[in-house]
Amino acid sequence: MAQHMAPDTAQNTVHVPEQERERPVGSQSQDPASPAERTARRKALLEWVAIHSLGVAAALFFVLPFVFVFLTSLMSDSQALSRDLIPHTWEWANYRKVFDTPGFLTWWKNTLLYAGLGTVLTVVSSVPVAYALAKFRFRGRNVTLMLVISMMMLPPQVVVIPMYLFWAKQLDLSGTLWPMIIPLAFGDAFSIFLLRQFLMTIPNEYLDAAKVDGCGDLRILLKVVLPMAKPGIAAVALFQFFNAWNDYFGPQIYASENPGAWTLSYALESFKGAHHTDWNLTMAATVLVMAPVILVFFFAQKAFVEGVTLTGVKG
Repeated sequence: MAQHMAPDTAQNTVHVPEQERERPVGSQSQDPASPAERTARRKALLEWVAIHSLGVAAALFFVLPFVFVFLTSLMSDSQALSRDLIPHTWEWANYRKVFDTPGFLTWWKNTLLYAGLGTVLTVVSSVPVAYALAKFRFRGRNVTLMLVISMMMLPPQVVVIPMYLFWAKQLDLSGTLWPMIIPLAFGDAFSIFLLRQFLMTIPNEYLDAAKVDGCGDLRILLKVVLPMAKPGIAAVALFQFFNAWNDYFGPQIYASENPGAWTLSYALESFKGAHHTDWNLTMAATVLVMAPVILVFFFAQKAFVEGVTLTGVKG
């Protein structure tokens, strides 16, 4: 029996060369890279490190001021004037003191009203105008577009005196937020232009197909254009919300005489005293003003970036 199995075993034995037996496992499929390939990989790695290092440095450049404000908001009044970067004791009570400031919650409500209602009015009024400028052919369209662009280039300080005389003297709305909110119901030049550029990227074939199905212009706008324009609308809404939330010039002109109509950005000045300023409380109030904007942008940054990017695809 052993004599019959010996030849079969000899025939089934695989003779592996000595070099193959000594080669490490897995090395058969990896050919040594040529010097040119190694140089290219090294160059790509250096470029990756350089780009990311530059990005980290730029991020730190913009983030460090916010970190400084936050750390100062947790210091005591005496330490806030020192050169210390880290609080000795974390004074979280500073935020409670800010909320206990007379009128702070009213200023918060005023800011929400101004930013929220202003954003809604801007979107509702700007979308139809942008849709007409992007998709309709009518006499004077280019002239209207040039007027919109010229309004974007006009500094608000140029018209502040006639606007104040109209709203404060003629309509007696001084000391309120309405002189800043009501004009947004008639459209915003920047929002109209940004939406117009975005709507230009929507193919006309979708609109033509809707017309064949019997849809009118209003239904096309509501059922076809608006769903496709969500990124652009989101970008416009965020721009307007940020502008209203951070607006200092408007409340200073129209609402400075009435503390009950102040917004947070303007009310920060009230934390400065004539002879002494509590910088820790001022920084705590600043953090509370910045926090909503940072959170909104954090959760909506994808739509914001997409909306801004697509506006330049087609002119």
